[in-house]
Amino acid sequence: MNAKAEHYDVIRKPIITEKATMASENNAVVFEVHIDANKPMIKEAVESLFGVKVKAVNTTITKGKVKRFRGQLGTRKDVKKAYVTLEEGNTIDVSTGL
Repeated sequence: MNAKAEHYDVIRKPIITEKATMASENNAVVFEVHIDANKPMIKEAVESLFGVKVKAVNTTITKGKVKRFRGQLGTRKDVKKAYVTLEEGNTIDVSTGL
């Protein structure tokens, strides 16, 4: 990923799961991000797109599972998630969309 990557390329989509909803109670939001994105890039993208102050960014990479597609073995893509903790008083409503 180049240094001048667009903010929309860094953040793919919000993740809305039971675990992500529990994280939102602690002022955190979960996004699926580009696999090559690093924490400073994610922080800059979230701050500019949503106009909020980011306190911390934690990332995790989930390896793609091996599944069968029409009898053939295939592998799902690896997914990188970013748990973005916001400063007090800042909120992002992920239910409305980007």
